[in-house]
Amino acid sequence: MSLNIPLLKKICETPGAPGYETKIRNLIIEEVKSFVDELSVDNLGNILAVKRAKSKNARKVMVAAHMDEIGFMVRHIDDNGFVRFHTLGGFDPKTLTAQRVKVHGKEVLAGVMGTKPIHVLSPEEREKLPKTTDYFIDLGLLKDQVEKLVKIGDPITWERELIEIGECVNCKAIDNRVSVFVLVETLKAIAEKELEVDVYGVFTVQEEVGIRGASVSAHTIDPDFGIALDTTIANDVPGALAHDNITQLGKGAAIKLMDGSVISDYRMVRFMKQTADQHKIIWQPELLPAGGTDTSGVQRMGKNGAISGAISVPTRFLHQVIEMAHQKDIENCINLLEACLQDIEKYDWSHD
Repeated sequence: MSLNIPLLKKICETPGAPGYETKIRNLIIEEVKSFVDELSVDNLGNILAVKRAKSKNARKVMVAAHMDEIGFMVRHIDDNGFVRFHTLGGFDPKTLTAQRVKVHGKEVLAGVMGTKPIHVLSPEEREKLPKTTDYFIDLGLLKDQVEKLVKIGDPITWERELIEIGECVNCKAIDNRVSVFVLVETLKAIAEKELEVDVYGVFTVQEEVGIRGASVSAHTIDPDFGIALDTTIANDVPGALAHDNITQLGKGAAIKLMDGSVISDYRMVRFMKQTADQHKIIWQPELLPAGGTDTSGVQRMGKNGAISGAISVPTRFLHQVIEMAHQKDIENCINLLEACLQDIEKYDWSHD
């Protein structure tokens, strides 16, 4: 298969900070509504796209891909029109330097991240690591002009387009729009197929601020099985120790063993590995010592819990505007998810 790069580009570039996912939600709905049996949006804003099994009383599989991206919220406009912000999601402060943003007020305004110039830093200040509070956003406008267009609480997102670099794609919000793309393409692929399970494709909100959407949707669906889709760290870069790689670009779909919020069910891990091998899908293990994903919400928040795991897209430079994923890894994730949904009832899920 070859990836639909124009669709991936559109999905990645569409804004959607945590709690402000309207634009990306509308795009996803337009993409999947013709390929599922039922589609709804819950009170929190999660999209539930359901593909029914060929028989009634089938077991339920919840597949979760969060659609929010790390972003910011306007918290103050100073006397000179500079905007101070609050972060929505996890940021390494040094990655804010010299970046462009979009402030989503009455109009979408271009802005730049600014901080104190190095020329006027004291020797002591030069030795300190930056903090997010050191930064401000310059809109190129005076205070009264800014206040006509921007209010406290308006969301802010990165400005960066998707490009192809070698065999990879590079953009802001690869985390987690690449997984949104994986789920969209999988729902299209299974649309005309008869499955043994009800598939709930859930595009969740507010993952970056606490796995909120997945917890609510799992409580609603009460799934038997759970598969989360997310990115994971590919620390295969100069200076990284071999045992700190987590995953590597170009080495296949990552099957999650654990992260900072979940230990994947050993049965789901074994099933995914077996399925990948049977379908000749390239995969690699993922053991992520810190950081959480929707996997934990899907696993825990149903009445009886769900047999859960995750398929992850290896990604370099996470939570930066230059996130990078390999196109072959993305293809392998789509193929593995589709195969898992087709084969899930062929597997012996009893404890052993």
